[in-house]
Amino acid sequence: MKLDCRPDSVTVVWTEGRSQADTSLFRLGSCFPTSFSATQAVFRVDFDDCSFRRLVTGDYLMYTNDLTYGLSSDSQSVASTHPVVCAFKRPKDWFPVIYDPVFSTHGVGHLVFHLGLMNDDFSGPAESTTFALGSFIPIMASVSQKTHQPLLLLLEECVAATTQELKPESPVYPIIANKGCLVDSRMSHSKFEPRQKLSELQLSLQAFRFGLGEEVFIHCKLVAWDPNGLDITKKACHYVKEHGWELLDNYAYSTLCDCCDSDCKSRRTRSLDSGRLGVAQKAVLGPLTIIDETS
Repeated sequence: MKLDCRPDSVTVVWTEGRSQADTSLFRLGSCFPTSFSATQAVFRVDFDDCSFRRLVTGDYLMYTNDLTYGLSSDSQSVASTHPVVCAFKRPKDWFPVIYDPVFSTHGVGHLVFHLGLMNDDFSGPAESTTFALGSFIPIMASVSQKTHQPLLLLLEECVAATTQELKPESPVYPIIANKGCLVDSRMSHSKFEPRQKLSELQLSLQAFRFGLGEEVFIHCKLVAWDPNGLDITKKACHYVKEHGWELLDNYAYSTLCDCCDSDCKSRRTRSLDSGRLGVAQKAVLGPLTIIDETS
């Protein structure tokens, strides 16, 4: 694969060595080839097209996508995926795009946040709020955004408590901490499910011993964020056994999660209170009850 990365566009040339491959079946994100022959597929596209993802990692601005080969009904070739990455030194004055209207934590009336218990396949609300120890508690967070550009829904922080209101002396069980790290996944099988929509985040939380047999409330801070502005303070990371920390929205850039075992602080302070890039909202889920069916 040959790449020619320009500031606003890229040319991708794939030369196919398989004699039975149909080069018209290659896709770059959501785009069809600009041109193709018996042995080559060529894409000449802008980064605003084809569902490119934009990430800021340290001093670099990266555009990422996937070159995929799909199968026709009569094809004998194997499907494949190849990452496409263009990395540029980030201009010192570059900041993620700010949408209009400008957001602020006082503007949550324009957005409706939701945090709810779901059934096992996340297709509808839960039929019960009682969960066996070790089973999965399906939780979905979402934001409706009728008047806004698409926003990425993140869970910045979640703790379990036995009270509906958190007080300084309240015992808590940390679930998500350190700016989007699912710390509970370090010691359990809890995980974020593959994202279905930018505005939704599904969490399979393994039922824990904290508050066993009591009413438990889950307190979360939800953030609706510019999907092109992921960094170490705005992310969704979970721990995969034998692999380590992985970024939900693009595992190729899981280095954004490296700070999950230390302290995820940005070198540049970006306050949600400034209303620059997103909206935050606190929510409480519960009560729910976790029981030990073996006792």
